[in-house]
Amino acid sequence: MANCITRHIPNTVTCCNLFSGCIASVMAFKGNYELAITFIIIGAVFDFFDGMLARLLKVSGPLGKELDSLADDITFGFAPAAIVFSLFKEVHYPDFLLPIAEYMPYTAFLIAVFSALRLGKFNIDPRQSSSFIGMPTPANALFWGSLVVGGHSFLISDSFNAIYLFILVLIMSLLLIAEIPMFSLKFKNLTWSQNKVSYIFLIVCIPLLLIFKISGFAAVIIWYIILSLLTKKRA
Repeated sequence: MANCITRHIPNTVTCCNLFSGCIASVMAFKGNYELAITFIIIGAVFDFFDGMLARLLKVSGPLGKELDSLADDITFGFAPAAIVFSLFKEVHYPDFLLPIAEYMPYTAFLIAVFSALRLGKFNIDPRQSSSFIGMPTPANALFWGSLVVGGHSFLISDSFNAIYLFILVLIMSLLLIAEIPMFSLKFKNLTWSQNKVSYIFLIVCIPLLLIFKISGFAAVIIWYIILSLLTKKRA
C-alpha cells in the first residue's frame, strides 16, 4: 500500500503544477496579471520538486515524463500566452492596424505553440541532459509575467504599440526552439572554475532585481539569453 502511494507522489505534484497553470490562465484572461504570475511561480515550484521527488523515491517512469510536459505547456506556455492575449486588448494600435485589431490578440498563442514544440524537442533530444538548446519554457513564462506586471503602464502607453508586442512575441517564441545552447543552473559542486558562468549570472541578477523590482525578472531573462550567446560565441 505504501509503495502504491509513493509511486503516485511525483505525478500528484506535477498535477499541482498543471492546476496552478490553469488558475494562472484564468487570472490572465481576467487581466489580473499579478495573480497570473503568482500562480506561474507556484507552478514552477511544483515543477522543480516533481522531478526531484521522482529521483528521490526512485519512481521515475514514462507517464511522469509525458505528464510533466503537458503540465509545463499549460503553466509555461498557455498561461503566458493568455497574459499576452489580454495585454493585446489594452495596447495602443496605430491607425493602419485598426482593421485587424480584433484579430491581433490571437497571435499571442504562438507562445503556447512554440512552447509545446520546445517541450517536445526537449523530450527527444539527448543533448539537453545538463544544459538547454533553446530557451527553457519557465524562463519565457517568467519573462512575460514580470514584463507585463512591472511594465504595464509603459506597455499600454502611446510609446508602445501592438506592432512592437507582436515582434516581441515572434522573437521570444523563436528563441524557444532556436539551436542556441543555453546554460543550466545545476551545480555539481561549488567551485568557481566549474560554475563560472552560473556565478557571473547570479551576481549580475542581484542589482537587476534591486533596480527594476518585479520587472527585474524580465531583465534577468534577457541577461540569461545574452550570457548564453556570449559563452556560446566564446566557446
